[in-house]
Amino acid sequence: MPHFLFSLRPLSAVCLLVFAVACEAPKKDKAATAAPDNSAYPAAEGFNKAGSDAKAIAIADRVMEKMGGYPNWQKAHFLGWSFFGGQYQIWDKYTGDFHWQKDDLVANYNLNKKTGHAYKAGQDISNTEEGKQLLDKMYPTWVNNSWWLVMPFKLKDSGVTLKYKGPAKTRQGADADMLEMTFQNVGVTPDNRYEVLVNKATGLVDEWAYFPKATDAKPAFRRRWSDYSRHDGIMLAADRSDSTKTTRLDDIAAVQTLPAGIMTSPTPVTKIK
Repeated sequence: MPHFLFSLRPLSAVCLLVFAVACEAPKKDKAATAAPDNSAYPAAEGFNKAGSDAKAIAIADRVMEKMGGYPNWQKAHFLGWSFFGGQYQIWDKYTGDFHWQKDDLVANYNLNKKTGHAYKAGQDISNTEEGKQLLDKMYPTWVNNSWWLVMPFKLKDSGVTLKYKGPAKTRQGADADMLEMTFQNVGVTPDNRYEVLVNKATGLVDEWAYFPKATDAKPAFRRRWSDYSRHDGIMLAADRSDSTKTTRLDDIAAVQTLPAGIMTSPTPVTKIK
């Protein structure tokens, strides 16, 4: 595989398969227009409210509240985080600009326009085969990597159907409510299914399970969603470990402003704090 891809050896069952997200093009969430939603957490246009359970929606609303609330999620501007395999990225939620870097490779890409520039050792390689392949990967890379960071904020996204599957226990023994997420005509691989375990006491997501196909009986993985900390008003979690291996997202940050030139830099930038 081209060397710009992150290493898949330790997480081969995860990183390629989780291009599964119901993420829309990254712009500020738009409330549904067909049926006005006056709740504190308005569903995105296209959320399958009719096919979702009222209890599941109420739990999703509580998750959003405990994560910092919908206004703070809307206000969040720049998100930075390190992903598996040495990737680091900064996402501008307002404009859809996405800065990605790994070793001496950099991509500056707009997720709405699906255009950008690729660099190697500071030199523009956008018109080379390597550069074109890198840029072609940027949208699915954002879909995958951002889903691992902000999934709890996406429970009422466009295309999502949300079901309540009953009480459950996390692997850590906590009492939880299990939500099931399925998707309709959205994301890079819309046939996926997720189980999301919400801690009854805290209202936060504690665990998630990923099914490559909605009909699969067993998940490809079940992982913790824990070690929360507050960043610019919203809660983000770092721990994605399973029962056998510790796995984390590092360098998580949310800020309102950046130094000039960060999102267009042709060379790797200092990680934001």
